Amino acid sequence: MSIREKLLDFKRRLQDRKMYSIVIVVIAAVAIWGITQYKKVADLRQELDNQYNRAFYDMIGYVNNVETLLVKSMITSTPEKTASILQEAWRQANLAQTNLGQLPVSQPVLANTSKFLTQVGDLAYSLNNQNLSGKPLKDDQYSMIEKLHGFAVSLNKSLNDLQNQLASGRLKWGELANKGTKLFSKASKNVQMQQFETIDKTFQDYPTLIYDGPFSDHLTTAEPKGLTGDMMSAEQAKESVIKIFGKDKVKSVELTSKNDDDPLRTYSYSVTFNNTPDDQTATIGITQKGGHVLWMLYNRPVNEKNIEMDEAKELGKKFLEEHGFKGMVDTYYLAEDNTATINYAYQQDNVTIYPDLVKLKIALDNGDIIGIESKGYLYSHRERKIPEPKITEEEARTKINPRMEILSTGLAIIPTDYKSELFVYEFKGKVNNNDFLVYINAETGKEEDVLMIVNTPNGILTM
Repeated sequence: MSIREKLLDFKRRLQDRKMYSIVIVVIAAVAIWGITQYKKVADLRQELDNQYNRAFYDMIGYVNNVETLLVKSMITSTPEKTASILQEAWRQANLAQTNLGQLPVSQPVLANTSKFLTQVGDLAYSLNNQNLSGKPLKDDQYSMIEKLHGFAVSLNKSLNDLQNQLASGRLKWGELANKGTKLFSKASKNVQMQQFETIDKTFQDYPTLIYDGPFSDHLTTAEPKGLTGDMMSAEQAKESVIKIFGKDKVKSVELTSKNDDDPLRTYSYSVTFNNTPDDQTATIGITQKGGHVLWMLYNRPVNEKNIEMDEAKELGKKFLEEHGFKGMVDTYYLAEDNTATINYAYQQDNVTIYPDLVKLKIALDNGDIIGIESKGYLYSHRERKIPEPKITEEEARTKINPRMEILSTGLAIIPTDYKSELFVYEFKGKVNNNDFLVYINAETGKEEDVLMIVNTPNGILTM
């Protein structure tokens, strides 16, 4: 049978309705199989992209931490504190390298960056051991750290540029092996330092960014010290809710739950307001003892900014005074989306008590308080017996690294991770255009902590 005859025979078969149906089913089956396979491939590609994104963004965070820790190590004044900071830098560098190895980029592309992170980690570990033995850093070691910090800044810039390209879709992970070469190599191609032996150690917890001021999320104690007053019924606590918002503004207050499990036992309420859309409600938690506000969130849009930060700070302080939080001073703030989140700490005898913390969220259109969080204050607040400093401010100044230009000084109480508090001098200063807070124990002269201040368009952050 010729090819022409075969085609005519196939055509006659297709004209049969049954055969026609079979062909349609086969075509549909093939189409469905193809679509399914395509979807599986697309899902797999998306899953891989998500893994690459997570590793990349984690790496950026670790490199940023390395940069900050290297700066902080240059202004510490005691070998012990320098050792702890360098130990963290070593861990951060190793974590950054771990995430770097998960990216779909060829090893030659990553060689210089990987070498740089290895050198940072190994140098930090080596100097950490030196400091643990009580030996301070030498001038040439300071210079080496400063040089590494410069490369960290350059690497951060390159990674941020690359992040912007990925976010905008101008660069895909599949293209990174080629186009990423220059970006990755640029930051560290000139690093010429002795390679230390890689040391395999277990990673531990690393420092995190505190977005709204130092010690804002300190460890709270088991028994709230700041609760005062008698136990209240739900109806009595409801009056405290009305007082918070103002009787003329409140339309209704409804009890939504009762929490008897936590040390800070609370009633929770939903609040609606007069002349306000029904969806713009507030939720609030009031302590069963004393009727103190523990938290509050008012869900309403803030579409414009009519109030400057200084005025917002004063409005917040006035609100706190009117609702039982006396003697509060503003410390740090964050401004975004036409709102200001401001930290207020208690001040006693000109000593700033950081554990006694209240956070307020203030609408910058009309000054309304639209958010409250007073957990730190209610757990920690009390009148403290503040001792006389055993060392003078001048003696404390001698503990500060001479590289830092001191701008201001004050006394403070800061919390520790061990449910205790420290009486310290708080020094604000500057090194190489970077701002820092250094805490010197007012009783022992020990350097307790170093924080880097980051001024952003939205507010003041610390690391």
